[in-house]
Amino acid sequence: QVQLVESGGGLVQPGGSLRLSCAASGFTLDSYSIGWFRQVPGKEREGVLCISKSARVTMPRDSVKGRFTISRDNAKNTVYLQMNSLRPEDTAVYYCAAGQIADGCTLLRGPYHYWGQGTQVTVSS
Repeated sequence: QVQLVESGGGLVQPGGSLRLSCAASGFTLDSYSIGWFRQVPGKEREGVLCISKSARVTMPRDSVKGRFTISRDNAKNTVYLQMNSLRPEDTAVYYCAAGQIADGCTLLRGPYHYWGQGTQVTVSS
């Protein structure tokens, strides 16, 4: 019954924006650090942006800095990824993940216990 479900993916033109949602069921996200990851065929899943339990700390990978924003709404048990100024290289399946992390958050996959099934984001003209 423990689930994370991503939604909001789709096709967008370069320079466009998209907002992804990650909804939890069977557990509450407020005691977890959350990370957004992405993966393309033939490539390792990579961390995109994460947020700490308190939401006071966020960590982006360099390629999305200034373009992507992560936020959380504990009342809705949901985490969001706002993506602006999208580029073709942002095309991937995007996953959200939850984990117990002592200090802030991490873009490493290891500490994350729960994973969603992903939502496709395609950036193309």
